[in-house]
Amino acid sequence: MSGVATALHRRSPVPVYRQLYHRTRAAIASGQLRSGERLPSTRSLAAQLGAARGTVDAAYAMLAAEGWIVARGPAGTIVAPDLAGKLRGWPLTSTFTQPASIGLAAEMPPRPFRMGLPALDSFPRKLWSRLVAREARALSSAGMVNPDPAGYGKLRESIAAYLAIARGVSCTPRQVFVTAGYQGALSLVARTLIERGDQVWFENPGYHLARQGLTEGGARLIPVPVDDEGMRIADGLARAPRARFVVVTPSHQCPLGVALSLPRRLALLSWAAEAGAWIIEDDYDGEFHYSGRPLPALKSLDRTDVVLYAGSFSKVLFPALRLGYLVVPNRLVQSFTRASHSLHAGNARLEQAVVARFMIEGHFARHLKRMRGLYAARRAALADALTAAFGDHLRVALQSGGMHLLARPLGGVRDTMLVQLADMQGSAPTALSPLSIDGDCGQGLLLSFTNIPQEHAADAARALQRAIGNHLVAAAPGTR
Repeated sequence: MSGVATALHRRSPVPVYRQLYHRTRAAIASGQLRSGERLPSTRSLAAQLGAARGTVDAAYAMLAAEGWIVARGPAGTIVAPDLAGKLRGWPLTSTFTQPASIGLAAEMPPRPFRMGLPALDSFPRKLWSRLVAREARALSSAGMVNPDPAGYGKLRESIAAYLAIARGVSCTPRQVFVTAGYQGALSLVARTLIERGDQVWFENPGYHLARQGLTEGGARLIPVPVDDEGMRIADGLARAPRARFVVVTPSHQCPLGVALSLPRRLALLSWAAEAGAWIIEDDYDGEFHYSGRPLPALKSLDRTDVVLYAGSFSKVLFPALRLGYLVVPNRLVQSFTRASHSLHAGNARLEQAVVARFMIEGHFARHLKRMRGLYAARRAALADALTAAFGDHLRVALQSGGMHLLARPLGGVRDTMLVQLADMQGSAPTALSPLSIDGDCGQGLLLSFTNIPQEHAADAARALQRAIGNHLVAAAPGTR
C-alpha cells in the first residue's frame, strides 16, 4: 500500500481521495494487492498520507461500492476475496492520468459550495487593475530591493488603522507582521514561541490546516469540545491546566459557526494571564455578521497582552493574494522580528502596496460593507432553497455570521459518502466529521454560500439534492 500512497500528487487538480481510489484500484487490478489481503485502517493510512481521515474514508467507500474491497468490521478491510470476474480484461494501468506538468494545473471556476472563497464574481476587478497599474508605474529602484520580511510599511500602518476602527484592536504598526496567509502566521508563531511537546488547546472540531501545521511544528494538541457558546474553557482547564497555547476562532467558530460567549472570553483571558499562556485568535471571517450586534475581537478585551491576533485577506479579497497578518504583544515584537527575518525573505512588495492603496483610499471599507449585504442575501436564499429541496432530510443551522452554512443529515448517513457523491456531480461541499480529532462532532456538510448568487440558489440546491437525495432518504429513520 505504501507505493499507492507515495504516488499521490498534492498539486494535482484531482482530489486526493480520487487519486487514492484510482491508485488502489490499479494496484488490485495489477496484482500488487492480492485478494484477501488486509488494507491499512483509515486512521493509519490517513496518518501515513498526512491527510484527513475523511479523505481515506471517501476513497474506501468508492472502492467498496464497486466491490473492490470488503469491510469486515473489527477484522478490518480486505481486498475482495473473489475478483476473477471483475479483473478479466481489466487494464493494468490506472485510469487516473497525471497532468504532464504537475505545477500547471488548469484554472477552473469555483464549484458550488466550495469553502474558503469570497464572492469572486463581485470583486471589483477593474478598480483593482487600475491600482495594480498605478503601483507598478510608481515602483522605484529602492522598492525593487528585497522586501522587509515583517511587511511593507504602509500596509502595516493601514492594517493597524483598520483594526482599531473595525475590530477594536489597538496596536502600533510595528506590532503588525504581514504573513503568507493564516498558515504563514501560524508558522511564524511556531518558529518564535512553540517548542516541541508544548500543549495546545485546540477546538474540537477545528480548522484542519491549523491542526496539521501545529502538529508538524511539534505541538501536542489537546482537543477541547465546542458547544453553543464556543470552546468549553472548563474542559480545557480539566484536560491541560498548564497548556502553553490556545488556538481559538471566537468570532465564528470554524467549522460549527458559533461565537465564543463573553463569559468564556473573559474566563479564557483570565486563565491565560495567570498561567502564562498565549492565545492565538484566528479572526478569519469576523467582518461578516448578519444579525444582532457582533461581539468584539477577543484581542480588544485583552488587558494583559496575552493574545496574538491573526487575520487574512484571503476571505475578504481573494485567496491568490496569499496575504495575512499577525498582531503580536509589544513584548514579543523583537522576537518576532528576528524570527520573520530567519523564516522567509518577505512577501511580494507589489501586492502589499496594492492592498495598502486599496485600504488607504477607502475601497476596502466600502467593499466589506457591500459584501456584508450581498452575503446576507445569498445566505438567506441558499438556506431557503436547501429547505425547499431537502425538507427535513437536511437540516440547516443558521448562525449569526460567517461564510458557510452547516447542514446536518437526518439518520446515520456518513458525511464523507455524501461529499463523494456530490463531488461526482460537480458540487464541492466539505464533510464535518473529519474535522474532529476524535470523530465525536456528528455528521454534517459545510456549504459555502458566498459564490452562489441568489438567482442560482435553487438550482444549486436541486443539483445537490439530485446527487445525495436518494442516499439521504434511504438512510432516514423508518426507511426500509
